[in-house]
Amino acid sequence: MAETISSLSLEWLPFWVRGASGTETVEAAFTEPGVEPAAADWKPAEWAPGSASARGATARILFGPGGTVVLPDGTYQAWVRVTAPPQLPVLPAGLIDVI
Repeated sequence: MAETISSLSLEWLPFWVRGASGTETVEAAFTEPGVEPAAADWKPAEWAPGSASARGATARILFGPGGTVVLPDGTYQAWVRVTAPPQLPVLPAGLIDVI
């Protein structure tokens, strides 16, 4: 099931990241479904304040007009990348329907 967001809305789009401490560098990307992100697709994200727990943390990116990511209507695969040397996990984060 995809999350739906209006193309007119400016809001934080959250992504739960299991095992994250909330201090790592985090990025998000949006691609066509079934397509892996390229280097230029990655945009800086951040950790939601107070979201870190022993199980993980919530990454977020400002989505919509005036935000970090602006996309036309369509369906997109969301991705999250966490830099936690020596690890660099790239995690599929679900589908986003922009209407």
